[in-house]
Amino acid sequence: MPYELKPLGVDCETLPYLDSFEDAGDRWTLNFGPQHPSTHTTLRIVVELDGERVVRAVPHIGYLHSGFEKLGEKHDYNQYVTVTDRMNYLSPIANNIAWHHAVEKLFNVELTPRCKVLRTIIAELARIQDHLLCAGAAALDLGAFTAFLYGFNEREHIYDICEFVSGARFTTSWTRVGGLNQDLPDEAIFKKMVKKFVYEQLPPAIADIEGLLNKNRIFVDRTQGIGTITAEDAIAWSVSGPLARAAGVKRDLRKDEPYLCYEDNWDGQGAPAVEFKVPIMYEGDVYSRFRIRVEEMKQSCIIIKQLIEDIPDGPVDSYVDEAVHIPEKAETYGSIEGLIHHFELIMTNRKWETPIGEAYGANETANGELGFHLTADGGPRPWRARCRPPSFINYTIFPKMMEGHLLADIVAVLGSLNIIAAELDR
Repeated sequence: MPYELKPLGVDCETLPYLDSFEDAGDRWTLNFGPQHPSTHTTLRIVVELDGERVVRAVPHIGYLHSGFEKLGEKHDYNQYVTVTDRMNYLSPIANNIAWHHAVEKLFNVELTPRCKVLRTIIAELARIQDHLLCAGAAALDLGAFTAFLYGFNEREHIYDICEFVSGARFTTSWTRVGGLNQDLPDEAIFKKMVKKFVYEQLPPAIADIEGLLNKNRIFVDRTQGIGTITAEDAIAWSVSGPLARAAGVKRDLRKDEPYLCYEDNWDGQGAPAVEFKVPIMYEGDVYSRFRIRVEEMKQSCIIIKQLIEDIPDGPVDSYVDEAVHIPEKAETYGSIEGLIHHFELIMTNRKWETPIGEAYGANETANGELGFHLTADGGPRPWRARCRPPSFINYTIFPKMMEGHLLADIVAVLGSLNIIAAELDR
C-alpha cells in the first residue's frame, strides 16, 4: 500500500508562471549546455530570460546516434539485450530485465521460481544503484560535494555484485529469453555480498545523506517549492516513477501491474511474493522527488531481505524452444551433440520461429515505466520494437516546470528529473 511522506513544513512562496509576465521588456536568450555538467553532455536548453527569471525553456535532446529502436529490427530477441545496456547507463541491468519481460509476454513464457527471485533481487539493487547517484547528484548540482561521495561509494558495491552474476560491471547483458545468461557462479558468495550490502553498507550511507540534506537550510531553500507539478499535471503529461509519486500519483507497476516476485502468487512452491510500501508525497517539487528516492531505496532493501535468505533451487532457465535455446556450457564442452547444437545456433542460419502478434511489457524502473512494444511477424527478430523510455516522457514536462523560476533553479529541476541522455535518442 502507498504511504505518505510528510514535508518538513518549510514555507515557500508561490512563484509566478508564464502568464504573469508582460510581453514588454528586455529579454535575452541563453544556451544552457550541452557543455554544462548537469546536462549530461548531449542536452541543450534554450532559455529565454526576463532578468534572471525563466520565461521559456526549450529543451533540445541532441543525439547519441544509437538508434536503439531501429536496432530492434536487426537483432534477435537475445542479441538485442546488448542494446538495452546502453539506454539507461545508471542501472543497465534493469533494462535487460525489462526487455526480456516484454519478450516473454510475446512468447507466453513462464519463468522458473529461481529466475524470478534472482531477477527481483537484481532489479531492486539496480533501483538503489540509480537512486544513489540521483540523490547524491541532487546535492552536487547545488554545490555540496560530500553527499555525492556517500552515494557514489555504495554504487561500487552494486557494480561488484553485477560483475559477479553477469561477468561485467557495466554492460551486463544479463538476461536471456526465459532465463539468464548463466546461473549464479556461487550462491553462498552471492548471498554474502548482497546481505553485507543491504544490512551493513547501505543503511549508514542513506543515514549520512539524510543527515546532511534533509534539514540542511541551503538545500531545503534551493529545492522546496521549486519545479512544482500537480498530480493532474503528472497524469496529463504521462510522467511516471518518483516524479509522479512525488506529486501524489499513487501508481507503481510493481503494485498495479505486478510481475516477477511482486505478484501475489505464493503457494509454497513457486517464487514468493514480496511485501513493500510505495512512498507518496504531494508537494511535487524537487525536494519531494529527493525524499521519494531515498525512501524507495529503503523499501528496496526490505524487498531484498525477504528474498535473499531463501533463493529457490532448480533451473534458472525455462526452455522456450529446444531449437533456439543455447545449451549449458557443460553440455557444449562435454558432448558432441551439445557442441553441434551450439555450433548450429551460433554459426548457421537456425533462427527463432516466433508467434505473429503484438505485446507490450513494462517494468517499474528507477525513473518510472520502462516499456517495450513488440510487433512480431513470425520471423527471427521483431518486425518493430518500440521503446517507452521514462526519461523521454518525463523530460517533456520540463518547460512547464521551469516557467517563472530563476536561472539558477535549472540545475536543481533538471537533476531531480534524472534525465538519462541515451534514453532520449530517437
